[in-house]
Amino acid sequence: MTAHKTIKAALLGLAALSLAGTAQADQLADVKAAGKIVTATDMHYAPFDMLKDGVYEGMTKDLFDQVAKEIGAEPVYQDIPWTAELPGLEVKKFDIVIAPVTITPERLERYTFTLPIADATVSLVKAASNNDLTKPEDIKGKTVGVQQGTAQFKQLEAYGEKLGGVTVKEYGTTDEAYADLAAGRLDAVAGSLPNLTYLVKNRPETFALFTPAQFGEQKYFAWVLRKEADSESFAKAINDAMLKMTDDGRIQAIQEKWLGRYTELPREVPMK
Repeated sequence: MTAHKTIKAALLGLAALSLAGTAQADQLADVKAAGKIVTATDMHYAPFDMLKDGVYEGMTKDLFDQVAKEIGAEPVYQDIPWTAELPGLEVKKFDIVIAPVTITPERLERYTFTLPIADATVSLVKAASNNDLTKPEDIKGKTVGVQQGTAQFKQLEAYGEKLGGVTVKEYGTTDEAYADLAAGRLDAVAGSLPNLTYLVKNRPETFALFTPAQFGEQKYFAWVLRKEADSESFAKAINDAMLKMTDDGRIQAIQEKWLGRYTELPREVPMK
């Protein structure tokens, strides 16, 4: 073999190896080969994620159990503080964040979102005994709690500025904010409508929704994957499973179980 042919063969071999490496970069294939999907969520976000007597349960778990079954892999659930979830996803500590994450334009630039799993429009809850606050505008000059690092926090800040001033107090978990509201240390708590509806449904003697409860623009919760080419097949498999579950009624049944009602969700990922 001449030197020219040897060099050509070597280059072709390197190209083949490169193409093989590219073909192997497929998260869905990796998940199926491992037989498991490693997830991250905050198990203190009822009704989506909860620990009851040390056992994980909630709407997220019911949904993802079914999605994982459709994909053919076992879900591994991890309780991770919300502020550590997206950074952990980026450095590949887990395959997916299944904590409900609000879809925003900024996050769409950085992450791959699945189809929505629930309405996430920001809303307000107060103490049941508080008759001074009724509509959202009444929080002007008041102290309102919200979970740190959330889209609801950003929307509350913007709304407070529009009203002319609201003192925003951040919490690591919504449970901490609810506890301070019940103790009279807050005037209200901002969160997504499903979370607050569930709270009031289970503790009507302590909490009540504003009327109307919602403010701001329509938002949705979804799950999050890395924004990489190898995640595309995994995202499609999840979305295909969710569409199948929508059409056969499983998503409606899960929503009604945890939220008490069914909300039809977009069949495509909202781009805002």
